Amino acid sequence: MRVAAAAAAAAIRPTAALLLLFPPHRRTTSLRRSSLPFARPRRHSTTTTTAESHPKPNESNAARRRRARDSPEGLLKAKLDMCSRDNDLPTALALYEAAISPDSLIPLSLGHYNCLLYLCANAAAADSSSPDAAQRGFDIFSRMEADGVQPNEATLTILARLAAARRDPAMAFSIVRRMATAGTAPHLRSYGPALFAYCDAGDADGATEVEAHMDASGVVPEEAELAALLRVNSARGRPDQVYRLLHRARVLLRQVADATAQLLESWFASHAASEAGLDHWDATKVKQGLRNGGGGWHGQGWLGKGQWTVARTDMDKDGTCHRCGEKLVCIDIDPSETHSFAESVAQIAINRDANFVKFQKWLECHGPFDAVIDAANVGLYNRNSFSFYEVNRVVNGIQRITKSKKLPLIILHKNRVNGGPAKLPQNQKLLESWQRAGALYATPPGSNDDWYWLYAAVIYRSLLVTNDEMRDHLFQLLGTSFFPRWKENHQVRLTFSGRGWNFHLPPPYSIVIQESEDGSWHVPTTNGDDIEKPRQWICATRKISGKSSQALARAVG
Repeated sequence: MRVAAAAAAAAIRPTAALLLLFPPHRRTTSLRRSSLPFARPRRHSTTTTTAESHPKPNESNAARRRRARDSPEGLLKAKLDMCSRDNDLPTALALYEAAISPDSLIPLSLGHYNCLLYLCANAAAADSSSPDAAQRGFDIFSRMEADGVQPNEATLTILARLAAARRDPAMAFSIVRRMATAGTAPHLRSYGPALFAYCDAGDADGATEVEAHMDASGVVPEEAELAALLRVNSARGRPDQVYRLLHRARVLLRQVADATAQLLESWFASHAASEAGLDHWDATKVKQGLRNGGGGWHGQGWLGKGQWTVARTDMDKDGTCHRCGEKLVCIDIDPSETHSFAESVAQIAINRDANFVKFQKWLECHGPFDAVIDAANVGLYNRNSFSFYEVNRVVNGIQRITKSKKLPLIILHKNRVNGGPAKLPQNQKLLESWQRAGALYATPPGSNDDWYWLYAAVIYRSLLVTNDEMRDHLFQLLGTSFFPRWKENHQVRLTFSGRGWNFHLPPPYSIVIQESEDGSWHVPTTNGDDIEKPRQWICATRKISGKSSQALARAVG
């Protein structure tokens, strides 16, 4: 495979050839910076056009941008962008040939080259049986090197895609390894071409090596990557790796999409799965593993041997499986984790909002609260205008549920408290009653109320009433596996019917992949946005032929 990688790399300029030919298993940290790929000086390595990089005296920014847009380089970039939008490689190549022609030479920037390479990679992936598009991409990259244009992470990721389109995962992996060595931080997308190409080729060892490199680089796989790894290891009959990856999915995904669920069902139905497991195991260690992990998994490996039976099912309201009778557990959240998470939320909020400290002091005077309401989300539920009446109905409803004598905390932006429907007499009375009760906090202009209601709900371990799925970039800043676990245990979602508001409380069990003490598995599938539809679970059980060490001792005795 590496011989094939070397042959393909020979079509690229020496610096790129050094990148791709370097044996994947050798360390390069001892190499001098000058010998690293893409480390030599570049003549023009930015995306700015000549018109932008040579401004005229007293020229305004708008005039400079207009001149850049209307320059030959700017016009070419606009045409290439249109080709990218339409996935039109032939036209893009014609524009490229005209641009590099001595009769009409146009200096090409990183943006031009990335657009061309992107189109080549798309075409090569669409028709991997034809090498033309991939080879053309490598030829363009060779020209880019000759022009001295410094590639960035996007360039090298596209180059890895071109290698993968040639069914050469070794080359794709070599590119991302050298990318990291050269000081360009690889992203998840950078690893995808190599990982998926190895998996498609059935090379489980190669795919596992890519996964290890991702871990070392701090890049976390998502469901597509974990599903590919599960698929190749399942196909190769590697039960230990499937077990490891199933636990990794438990931590990173918690629930799986239908395609991944089907893949797991196939694994449990396989001969390799029936043969996998310990004939004898220590039940004490299994119990200890369950305690140490907070419940829901033990991590001691497949228990026993025998044919699995697997089917889709659902749980009753208490978390008991309708198929096998196993009762799922609510996995504990360490209080220290909650405290650390609250501190991280506060730190991020304070860095972006000087007013947040005032809110913390206000909470010290008025807290704690059994529930927190994202009033903007509630008041605008399925409507164009804000409704204080509906917010009040939810306030009263959640107070009945929590059986608290104290009103829940209502977070609302100051603009909604002072203007619009707030000026109506009946709404003024509501606002005044909430304020007298110390239950209303109006976030100031310029503040993001999301941080306020999230922080209050976390520090008081209270219910959070909102339909906000908390998926945008603000919540991604938290960067922790704790967040989805916290949401699952604390978020109350709402739906509305003819009878009024329906409160969908957190379940008394954790909606996460669970491994039971007897070795059975329950895997939840994602439910989309339909919170009223029963969630489907994979239930995998078997009649175990082995025995725990304690049971074996009793039998011998």
